[in-house]
Amino acid sequence: MLIKNLFKDKKNRIIIAIFITISIAILSLIKLGKQPISISNIDKIEHSIAYFFLTFSWLLALVKTKYQTYIVSICCLIYGIIIEVLQATITVYRTGDYYDVIANSVGVLLAFTLFSVFFYKKDTIW
Repeated sequence: MLIKNLFKDKKNRIIIAIFITISIAILSLIKLGKQPISISNIDKIEHSIAYFFLTFSWLLALVKTKYQTYIVSICCLIYGIIIEVLQATITVYRTGDYYDVIANSVGVLLAFTLFSVFFYKKDTIW
């Protein structure tokens, strides 16, 4: 019930979306220590989950029309690409990866699809 009340106010939805956006940037650009458990390619699942929540939070915060859903989703895709480029160019301890971009895109597309299915009502949302 607390989460439902948290998302009722548009200002709260925007704050949550900003928090997720900044968190992804920080976690993507800082030097992380060695992971306690090493599972091959688990980071791709983490990327998909992170970008799912990024996209879904921005869709909840901003979207009122179907057209805006496309714009927000494209912006999240571009954000993921920018983060990967920054990893490759401004850090020496992280690398940009095409597969990470694909994983990010999967998360964005899942959020777009779920949002479209559950929140569209004719031409407007909410």
